[in-house]
Amino acid sequence: MRKVAIYCRTSTNMQQTGLESQRRALKEYCKQRGITDFVIYEDSGISGTKKDRPALNEMMLEVIEGNVEKVIVYSFSRFARSTSHLLEALETFKASGTEFISLSEQLDTSTPMGVAFFTVISAISQLERDLISERVKNGMKNAKAKGKKIGRPKTRNTDLIISLRAKGYTYNQIRELLGIGHGTITNAIRESLKKGQKK
Repeated sequence: MRKVAIYCRTSTNMQQTGLESQRRALKEYCKQRGITDFVIYEDSGISGTKKDRPALNEMMLEVIEGNVEKVIVYSFSRFARSTSHLLEALETFKASGTEFISLSEQLDTSTPMGVAFFTVISAISQLERDLISERVKNGMKNAKAKGKKIGRPKTRNTDLIISLRAKGYTYNQIRELLGIGHGTITNAIRESLKKGQKK
């Protein structure tokens, strides 16, 4: 059975009351909607700008493996480190069939308004991705013209895959750019998340 995940975060260990208030608000939200079976993931004393957060990494790994029905957070700022990070997570949720709810922004991706929000932010980020993609392709053409070998990598370049995902590239876009399979991308992301948990 897929579970409901609650995520909380504070920037410093001194903000314990902030962690408690987030937890209380999220649990109250679940109570009002009859959600009784949920798992709480908490990162205390970790800056939102950090990519690797133990609890967040653990939760996202569960999402990727298809074990999470919905993710509930107090606000975007408690969850994502940037707009691109938020969009990357939203795309991961969509691919895994996971709903995303943010209390402060009143966003629920299972509602028409939530879908509209995702569409708008995706459109804005798509423009940036298209510009980056054009630069990458031009760079590859230039390298090829200079005699450098361009083609399917012999080994998985995990860092490049993670970098492209962080910039908002979809699985299909990464597959086309790097000439790798969908499974290779998923494995690279899973490996990166597991490494983050061990830190």
